[in-house]
Amino acid sequence: MANPILQFGTSRFLQAHADLFVSEALDAGRALGHVTVVQTTANPESLARIDALRAQGEYDVRIRGVRREAVIDTTTRCRAISEALNANTDWPTVVERFARDARVVISNTGDRGYECFADDTAELLRRDTSVPRGFAAKLVVLLHARFNAGAAPLTLLPCELVSRNGETLRALVADIARSWNAEPEFIRYIEETCVWVNSLVDRIVSEPIRPVGAYAEPYALWAIERQDGMVLPCEHEAMIVTDDLPHYERLKLLLLNLGHTWLAERWKVDARDPQENTLHAMRDPALRADLESLWRDEVLPVFDALGQGDDARAYLDDVRERFQNPFLDHRLADIARNHEQKKQRRFQPVIDLAHELRLQLKQPRLRAALATSPDHLNT
Repeated sequence: MANPILQFGTSRFLQAHADLFVSEALDAGRALGHVTVVQTTANPESLARIDALRAQGEYDVRIRGVRREAVIDTTTRCRAISEALNANTDWPTVVERFARDARVVISNTGDRGYECFADDTAELLRRDTSVPRGFAAKLVVLLHARFNAGAAPLTLLPCELVSRNGETLRALVADIARSWNAEPEFIRYIEETCVWVNSLVDRIVSEPIRPVGAYAEPYALWAIERQDGMVLPCEHEAMIVTDDLPHYERLKLLLLNLGHTWLAERWKVDARDPQENTLHAMRDPALRADLESLWRDEVLPVFDALGQGDDARAYLDDVRERFQNPFLDHRLADIARNHEQKKQRRFQPVIDLAHELRLQLKQPRLRAALATSPDHLNT
């Protein structure tokens, strides 16, 4: 029986997130079916994962951390993937699976996954045996094959960390189709018939188990924006279908991500230990008190004014446990990469929201940190 879930990407994140959800849902009879995974790059480590999945199918995910004050260190066997393909060598099979069998398409193609390439041209629609280089161009060719096959509408669930990822990918795919002078009916099929779903994924998957498998934290979230006609790969307690996806994005950005960047700011300004990680920082009484004051005095009042204070405080309980994961070496030096850009994205929205909500908040820590940013000084 053909698999109803087609997944682009073999990353350890997907192994310990979407694939693990499907595996656990299969055990409970709450999944559409198994997963066909497609490797889209020639990365040697990724190719080794495909070979391992072909050989054994199953792999281990080791969950380590703190959840509800309990230390967790368990290993789960993931059995979701029953077919593994390489786009560069198995393209006709990928086309067949996409055009006829899939009901849901999942992707996580990395930081450059939405990149376009000049050598992906309209000729690809006429030579369906050729493999496009870019992921979005691959989708144009695959959707064209499904359009021609007259198959049922398809749900696409991108997991890339891009704002409004479903809408963004839909627009990119439609733009490529237009640039290739594709027939108007096909472009309408892309934009109006297919269901492109915005979602937010959140789980730290800290390291791989080679050749396939991963270590991950206990916390996991897949927040999915409700859409008419969408088909989900499974039902799972870590999956939330919501009419307010920006709420979950705001929690993550302005509490977890902001907290990370605040610790990185102090690490840089105070010239702290190069090896310091989030656990070390949370165990420093002065630094922990400063972070707690930042959340309490400069951020939570914004959530209170939005009527989301209870959700924010519950989310912060999870954040504190995640920051204190004894198994995770999440170094502040790594968090501090692209630090100035992160400050602008994570600190400035809190100040802007406070202003829009007419709150009389001084927010001295956030303002002081932004005042040292070159982006701020040049405005």
